[in-house]
Amino acid sequence: MLHIMEEYRRVLDLRKESKSIFLFGPRQTGKTYWLKKLFPESPFYNLLHADVFFRLNQKPHLIREEVLAKQNLNQPIIVDEIQKIPSLLDEIQSLIEDHKVKFILTGSSARKLKRSDTNLLGGRARVRHFYPLVSAEISHFDLSKALNYGTLPSIYNSDDPEWDLETYVGVYLQEEIKAEGLTRKIENFTRFLQIAALYNAEILNFANVSNDCAVPHRTVFEYFSILEDTLVGHLLPPYSKTKKRKAITTSKFYFFDVGVSNFLAGRKNIKPKTELFGKTLEHFIYTEIKAYLSYRHDTRPLSYWHVQSDHEVDFLIGDEVAIEVKGTENVSERHMSGIKALSEEIKLKKKIIVSNDPHPRKVGDIMILPIKVFLENLWSDKY
Repeated sequence: MLHIMEEYRRVLDLRKESKSIFLFGPRQTGKTYWLKKLFPESPFYNLLHADVFFRLNQKPHLIREEVLAKQNLNQPIIVDEIQKIPSLLDEIQSLIEDHKVKFILTGSSARKLKRSDTNLLGGRARVRHFYPLVSAEISHFDLSKALNYGTLPSIYNSDDPEWDLETYVGVYLQEEIKAEGLTRKIENFTRFLQIAALYNAEILNFANVSNDCAVPHRTVFEYFSILEDTLVGHLLPPYSKTKKRKAITTSKFYFFDVGVSNFLAGRKNIKPKTELFGKTLEHFIYTEIKAYLSYRHDTRPLSYWHVQSDHEVDFLIGDEVAIEVKGTENVSERHMSGIKALSEEIKLKKKIIVSNDPHPRKVGDIMILPIKVFLENLWSDKY
């Protein structure tokens, strides 16, 4: 489909990195495009191209010989989709150690690298992650568009985002799952994806997912592992340090992109003043916080808190920042119960409710922030 071309200035800037980099991110997040913008003079090996793949897969040593033949090695060597030929990493390590060559190695799946005794360069390369567009990267950010179709660059600006989402999911199934042989029964995995999307942003119950998918319990565990390794989904761990109230110890699950989750679950026309709006907004805020922590190299853990009495806080950043997400346009006392309960357990520095309220408010020490204000504050490093 036709896409409106728009330049985005991505938050992640690798130009000042002193070491080689593994850059992991799902397909079509814009890794390749952005790296070519940052390093226009860099030698580039795209392993998705059949001729490049065949040549280097047959003779991995060619990359070493070709790199050493280059006159100017001031720019990093970029290898796109490194998981396609893990054996290249031995040659790359030699170039890093013996010739001080810097590499940027991208990947849309860490599964082969993690599970085949692959040489991961033994700390000679840092790991960075790349995400779909975040609000700070879009000059005229459209929340409604993001909540309905997500923020993958090619889909956010598409004139037919539903068609493009269908194509994206099909390509993902074909290229990441079937082509890599990650599961033997693609039809079972396809059904699982749809069920997983219905459980998005929910506390995981593997037994329920297993029953809904009609596959064994252990297979469901494996399928969720595939989603994590291929960077399509993430588990959000529970916060369990509270003592007065016993916290639930099961993780939540979130897809990496709101639009992909919506398409798989058959969700459309998401509008304010609906329950679906609140759930989708929570998912979107999760993607923004996760990307923020990653891009800023902020090591504070991200978690959620839920106790059996049904008190809940959607997100905790470290032990200090509690964030609750509500789709309402008028946050009231009842929406504050989760944060107040958590405040009785731990000392919070910031207590925030993100909502569709038109103006910021402060109730006691709880800040009620419109969505736009929260996003601006987040990317201005106020939390």
